[in-house]
Amino acid sequence: MAEFTLDLNDDQKQVKEWLHGFAADVIRPAASEWDEREETPWPVIQEAAKVGIYSLDFYAQQFFDPTGLGIPMAMEELFWGDAGIALSIVGTGLAAVGVLANGTEEQVGTWIPQMYGDADDVKVAAFCSSEPDAGSDVASMRTRAVYDEAKDEWVLNGTKTWATNGGIANVHVVVAVVDPDIGSKGHASFIVPPNTPGLSQGQKFKKHGIRASHTAEVVLEDVRVPGHCLLGGKEKLDERLARAHERAKSGGERVKNAAMATFEASRPAVGAMAVGTARAAYEVALDYAKTRTQFGRPIIDNQGIAFQLADMRTRIDAARLLVWRASWMATTGKPFTSAEGSMSKLYASETARDVTAQAIQILGGNGFTREYPVERMHRDAAIYTIFEGTSEIQRLVIARTLSGMPIR
Repeated sequence: MAEFTLDLNDDQKQVKEWLHGFAADVIRPAASEWDEREETPWPVIQEAAKVGIYSLDFYAQQFFDPTGLGIPMAMEELFWGDAGIALSIVGTGLAAVGVLANGTEEQVGTWIPQMYGDADDVKVAAFCSSEPDAGSDVASMRTRAVYDEAKDEWVLNGTKTWATNGGIANVHVVVAVVDPDIGSKGHASFIVPPNTPGLSQGQKFKKHGIRASHTAEVVLEDVRVPGHCLLGGKEKLDERLARAHERAKSGGERVKNAAMATFEASRPAVGAMAVGTARAAYEVALDYAKTRTQFGRPIIDNQGIAFQLADMRTRIDAARLLVWRASWMATTGKPFTSAEGSMSKLYASETARDVTAQAIQILGGNGFTREYPVERMHRDAAIYTIFEGTSEIQRLVIARTLSGMPIR
């Protein structure tokens, strides 16, 4: 077990510098253009693929970092570059992780390469879970998957929403209800191969922020996928459903808490994204305050400005520490007895929202224009308090954990 330390090792420092260089030299110069275009930045994704950032190997190396700091470090640097483009680069990872977590070795070997493609022909994948009436309340999911035993096929029907890369992906991973009697434990994940009839893109959302990341509905109308596209296989699913029914009879709350533990472990990565955006805005504001003069001196000499910057930096560092703690705990198997995963996501996301707003204030009228990046960063930061569980859901999880009440 790796001992906790705040010092990055030499390998981590090299990766951090490499990612920072890519974010500064490739992502940032393209950020404004793709935000305005509101389109997937394919050329940037291709550049990321050429250098090895857009690949399963890269994210696997960071995920298996024994300190737990690989993923949050990578997320912070990429999102320091630009949140919309960074989400386009890492979005495929959501689907890849779904296959890695639930799929067989054969499924992993077959489908994940098709999610990324290669540097000459990059592909993307989409993870489709949320629905119009089932966001935080996953037990309300309505998309159904029915097994056609005669043809060994699953038939999927429903509508997914808020899907990153939804409709434009080469491979879609779709979560659907196979047994509605046992809540979220009656869900299963399915691979929808390229060009499968019945899958179509619904509404593409025109968003307030992260506009370079494609977000859309995915409509499933009698989508038939072969039996081998059920992640984990039919035998494993049947065994899991049987156990879930038994647990539901003897104490169903344990099932819900097990699912919540999975969310707790993934939320620090979102917190790290928020830290990256907050840090970027703070750095712009700091540089501006040092060079902008009023009344014959830099505005950072004004205590009102200097104190704002002090608070901004303090909150960013505190948010990073919460993210690193939760990431280390998840990697080393420490139990989240106080919902530390949700704590990190809550604090980091609200820090990003507040710090980017303060950056605009420090830049004054300039901060309100698109000539400076803090306006875009503030719009991007709004998403962190919403996706992967809203701030209200985080507070609910933390409060219920502290009180000993069941987490629903």
